[in-house]
Amino acid sequence: MDNNFNIFLIFSGTDFKGEIAALSAACLWAVASTIYGRLGERIPPLQLNLLKGIIAIAFLLLSIPITGEWLPNITVLPLCLLLTSGIVGISLGDTAFLAAINYLGARRVLVIGTLAPPIAAILALIFLQEKINLSAWCGILLTVLGVAWVITERTPDEGTRTRETKETGNVAAPLFASPFWKGIGFSLLAVITNATGMVLSRAAFIDRSINPLWAALLRLSAAELVLLIWFTLRNRQGNYKGKTLHSRQFVMTAIFASFCGTFLGIWLQQTAVKFTAAGIATTLMQTSPLFVIPLAKFMGERVSLRAIAGAVVAIVGVGWLFYLK
Repeated sequence: MDNNFNIFLIFSGTDFKGEIAALSAACLWAVASTIYGRLGERIPPLQLNLLKGIIAIAFLLLSIPITGEWLPNITVLPLCLLLTSGIVGISLGDTAFLAAINYLGARRVLVIGTLAPPIAAILALIFLQEKINLSAWCGILLTVLGVAWVITERTPDEGTRTRETKETGNVAAPLFASPFWKGIGFSLLAVITNATGMVLSRAAFIDRSINPLWAALLRLSAAELVLLIWFTLRNRQGNYKGKTLHSRQFVMTAIFASFCGTFLGIWLQQTAVKFTAAGIATTLMQTSPLFVIPLAKFMGERVSLRAIAGAVVAIVGVGWLFYLK
């Protein structure tokens, strides 16, 4: 399977396997996150997270006989690390991320998300003794600043979205309002769990031959089990009910987004953490907003000079990380 996946990466003959996988995941997540933003208007974050995980697991199971990668021989410790990584990073992290978007809007949540790379690098340094030199830290900083500069830009409709929040409480909450602090809390939870999940996955791969496909499947399976229990318990409460999915278009859209963002995205994520340092992998996977720029241009939206300049800064940071490798 590794050989097949290496062909897919094209550049796998080089030393940039992990970096290319991370950037590919970021690109796919840019597409999927745009779709998830629309789907999130129809169903609650917990239900959306559960749905996309189930679809992704189905794709992963279909991939096993196609690739010929049957059950690997994984010892107890890396198995526990991967399962815990899925529970922390996907069950808690993705649900918190989707909930934060409902309170703050995607732009503010993505700003806070740029805290994940340094947190992951620090955690990896403390628990894995995975050192990153000063030059690599400079590359991480450039990338984070470039992404933050792009996604902190005020858009013409921001005032409109703020007014909508006062009525619905779902988008871009005004500063210091109660929804704002709830959104901050969910965002920070998403950042911490994302970084922790990455480090746990990285720990499972160190000095071990674990296939990224199986790592993704194990993480998602553990996450979905917890989400299913969580969803069932919440559904028994009178103040929470999952939405029934009647629309065929909605289901097909969810399948497409799950294929790109969850199935391929998490598979590529696990490939990234297998072949490169946790801090660098997390940094490159936080560049999703940069890939939204050409997508927005394609959809006829205005792309400002600031967005382009921020993208250039981030690309310089990414290029620096590749140069150091």
